[in-house]
Amino acid sequence: MNPLVSIIVPCYNQAHFLDEALQSVLEQTYPNWECIIVNDGSPDHTEKVAKQWTKKDTRFVYLFKENGGLSSARNGGVIISKGEFILPLDSDDVLDPSYLTKLVPVLKKDSTLGIASCYSNFFYGTKKNIIFQMKPKGFENLYLLYVNQLIATSLYRKECWEQSGGYDENMKKGFEDWDFWLNVTKKGWKYIIIPEFLFYYRKAQSSMLTNTIKNHTEEVKQYIFTKHKELYIQDFNNCMEVLFYELRVQREGHQKFKNSLEYKLGKLILNPYRWCCKWFTKIKTSP
Repeated sequence: MNPLVSIIVPCYNQAHFLDEALQSVLEQTYPNWECIIVNDGSPDHTEKVAKQWTKKDTRFVYLFKENGGLSSARNGGVIISKGEFILPLDSDDVLDPSYLTKLVPVLKKDSTLGIASCYSNFFYGTKKNIIFQMKPKGFENLYLLYVNQLIATSLYRKECWEQSGGYDENMKKGFEDWDFWLNVTKKGWKYIIIPEFLFYYRKAQSSMLTNTIKNHTEEVKQYIFTKHKELYIQDFNNCMEVLFYELRVQREGHQKFKNSLEYKLGKLILNPYRWCCKWFTKIKTSP
């Protein structure tokens, strides 16, 4: 018998993409699924779109909750889910029709596996416009310490969510899926990567991920490193090598910028302005 898969689709201000994501769910060749659309207090027309889908197919379920962030929305969906397996799907991303058909049997066959994932196509605008392809690797948390090898839309056992305590709702600035995979694999679960492109990630100019990378990378990484410090202590030598390599890259990048023509010209242009400011300050403060 095919196990039930609960697909959790949080939505906040992404109603304009929601139809495409849910259409990819409906087109799954694996039939035994439910799809829980979680309206995370979205101010747009998410509810209207979601209810159109619940009328179209009874396997779609609608859940409204007060805004609490992505982790809270995913947890809210999993709490009411009935499936043995869980698949998170962001409301602007797309599944290949064979995603569940190819990944569910892998988890079903091997009880030591907690997570099954795949290769991903990153697209801009339409699925045909592929701008990047990601081929993750590994099978345990050692491969997850410094780079998140697993996309958020990876299939996992609900048991993994129960054992790990779910998604960390304190993580409102991103990388919550990375933290979740570390929690799961710390419990001894392995993961597997199916070497096929079965997932489409929408690349946007502005998104939670781009905002995290641009503004919060160091802060969120520090939180993860501290939270899972026993893993990084076990891998201490490699951890130091990674951290100091990142410091060298930042220093070299900063030095390259200071040596650039743009920086030197800008400094030259601003020097008279700085001199005037100092002179004006000196006049104001002199008796």
